[in-house]
Amino acid sequence: FVTARPPPPTVPAMQPNWYERHILPTALDMACGMPMIGRMRQHVVPRAQGRVLEVGIGTGLNMRYYDKARVTHITGLDPAMQMHPLAQERIHSAGLQVDLIGLSAEQIPLPDASFDTVLITYTLCTIPDPHAALLEMRRVLAPTGKLLYCEHGRAPDASVQRWQERLQPLWGKVAGGCHLGRDVPALLRAAGFALPDLQTRYLTGPRPFTFHYWGEALPA
Repeated sequence: FVTARPPPPTVPAMQPNWYERHILPTALDMACGMPMIGRMRQHVVPRAQGRVLEVGIGTGLNMRYYDKARVTHITGLDPAMQMHPLAQERIHSAGLQVDLIGLSAEQIPLPDASFDTVLITYTLCTIPDPHAALLEMRRVLAPTGKLLYCEHGRAPDASVQRWQERLQPLWGKVAGGCHLGRDVPALLRAAGFALPDLQTRYLTGPRPFTFHYWGEALPA
């Protein structure tokens, strides 16, 4: 059920260092697989339908939450090819048909309007140019399609924002380039999405890491 496609020759693949190859995949898999994070995924992933593009498929933690009766095909996009062995195991366990593409989302090598659903979960925080990536997601999304999102990001409290800024230099280095304080709704709206059901809350845990946004975004 898994087809892995390497980056095209014109796009050089990023070469991970030792930490990124051997430690980071397991660390991220554990952090993003915590029960409270799983509950957030359950709010969003089952709503995917038709042809699905999952941006930032990572280690395949969303596979168990897809509704197989609603999904016809999944394409998984992620530049971290070292994550894909874990993703392949979960894809096989879920019995889903998935193509894997080892690229970041700023240039998606797929046709316009080719997906009914774009799914992003804990993805916008690590994309180097999130605005360019969201424009590409909007381009490949069908006019009647939807972008499903569940992301952590910029907290509403000034004191928490200051802690996000203080922690960012170290956190970005150890967490694969993750940004704690990105303004997710502003990024989505700037890329041409409407947010009819935006929901927000702090999860349990240290507040600089736990403010969440989730919902369904539509091409405006």
